[in-house]
Amino acid sequence: MKNFNAYSIIDNKKNGQKLSKAEIEWFIEKFLKNEIHDYQMSALLMAMFIQGMDKDETAYLTDVMLNSGEIFKFKDPTVVDKHSTGGIGDKASFILAPIAAACGVKVPMIAGRGLGFTGGTVDKIEAIKGFNTSLSNAEFKKRLLKNGIVLMGQTPTIAPADKRIYALRDVTATIDSIPLITASIMSKKLAEGANGIVMDIKVGSGAFMKDKKNALALAKSIMATAKRFNKKSCALLTNMDQPLGCAVGHSLEIIESIETLKGKGPADLNEVSFELAAHMIYLAGLAKTPKEAMKKVQTSLQDGSALKKFREMIKNQGGDDSVVDNYAKLPLAKSKTEVLATQSGYIKMFENDLIGLACTEIGGGRKTKEDIIDFSVGFYFHKKIGDKVKKGESILTIYHHPEQKNKVQQVTKQFQKNIIKIDAKKVSKPKTIIDIVDMKKAK
Repeated sequence: MKNFNAYSIIDNKKNGQKLSKAEIEWFIEKFLKNEIHDYQMSALLMAMFIQGMDKDETAYLTDVMLNSGEIFKFKDPTVVDKHSTGGIGDKASFILAPIAAACGVKVPMIAGRGLGFTGGTVDKIEAIKGFNTSLSNAEFKKRLLKNGIVLMGQTPTIAPADKRIYALRDVTATIDSIPLITASIMSKKLAEGANGIVMDIKVGSGAFMKDKKNALALAKSIMATAKRFNKKSCALLTNMDQPLGCAVGHSLEIIESIETLKGKGPADLNEVSFELAAHMIYLAGLAKTPKEAMKKVQTSLQDGSALKKFREMIKNQGGDDSVVDNYAKLPLAKSKTEVLATQSGYIKMFENDLIGLACTEIGGGRKTKEDIIDFSVGFYFHKKIGDKVKKGESILTIYHHPEQKNKVQQVTKQFQKNIIKIDAKKVSKPKTIIDIVDMKKAK
């Protein structure tokens, strides 16, 4: 391989030049060998963020990140996964995965932890005592083929370049770049061996993509990459202007997920989870149309097979599956404080990212990678956008510890002054699913 110069590559990209496949490969490989420093990688990421990357550059970066580690390959076309760009209260994976698995899909979930204002799937499932997310690659493959569903954290051998680069993107304000997001997501999903990928791209105040235009651009970029690897794909653009469902916080979200699998979930969480599951079933070739797949989704909920799959996943990975019947087995803070409406009217909007930060303030998230998450704290919302509220009525309940009284008072004021906006005029309820993008629409 040609011996390039790190300074020259950074300078070229800074000045808007297109990088070659050889340049990107050289830079990433030297970075993984610690021959290129974090500050140099950060400089290149910022140049890529500001100047953008074309389809070829995005493909080159995806390829080198994918090939930086182990790659699973499954011949079975029913191996299909879903990926969400993340948001407040997003616990859909715990619902759609067992539904899809109950309908014959093999679901390989390699998930992440939370940092900042969004919660991580791995952290949330670990609220269940004993649940083991630290599986070897061999265990992951065995459990997937045997049980049809498995959930583990990203290992050092799965797209290691992405893991190191993402850590830098997280602290250098280079997260919301469509080419970088595409390479990050697809390197992981392709490495885990999924033959079909359903994307849940969040749009709104609590998402990386603030508007539909950028969300659609990301959907097209991801689906173009999937097509290049001969993988089936589709994308749902879903609303993240308010929390998904009612629960925010680890144990609370697990409870809400189980309730949804029991047929008692909130409408918006039902709609997103079921539609994503239906598209997974459709991409797996287990239904001729998404509409037919939705009938299978409803059957799995009605006959209890989806809930059974969730219980089996917990048990198979060392967790206490009795939590499905007894929520007292989950850690849940004993003290509750109601946040009351300061005026009558209609819920107009939420500053969604601030909800995540407020949850972090009471221990429900990480400020640094070393922080230990408190699974027991969180929020449960009684009102959503468009709902009527009277002055003095409870909008949400804060679950916290008695010694957190001062912090809870501060968080309550934040909700009343900055996070929740109430308008005297009637407000329309927002669409939950903004758009569905298939391969034809992505062209």
